[in-house]
Amino acid sequence: MPAGNKKIGVMAIAGVEPYQAKDGEEYMSAEQHKHFRIILEAWRNQLREEVDRTVNHMQDEAANFPDPVDRAAQEEEFSIELRTRDRERKLIKKIEKTLQKIEDDDFGFCDTCGIEIGIRRLEARPTADQCIDCKTLAEIKEKQLAG
Repeated sequence: MPAGNKKIGVMAIAGVEPYQAKDGEEYMSAEQHKHFRIILEAWRNQLREEVDRTVNHMQDEAANFPDPVDRAAQEEEFSIELRTRDRERKLIKKIEKTLQKIEDDDFGFCDTCGIEIGIRRLEARPTADQCIDCKTLAEIKEKQLAG
């Protein structure tokens, strides 16, 4: 599954169901940390497998085609694969940073305002580091600066 195609979802990759908080359970309890650690580690492992597959594919398929059109097509295919893997490499780093936040007991809270990000948002985007309001404001400011 390419990094940009999240239709399957990271929870499906990890084989977990949506988290059901127990009555009176504190936000970001040990059980919730475990839930997200499982999701993040499965996602990271899946991305690493994709990287390994790409390396093997490129080594196996690399050919010196005499026909310039065939050679150009292969170079373009490899270029697209490498760009995809570069995005995935950056995502792996973000996943590892998020796993460290779990270890540091700093996971699940907005980096900007400090409020709870929320279980459902984190299940949809486990590497989220901002609540939906702060993320929306940041995107609006980004668009204004770009425009």
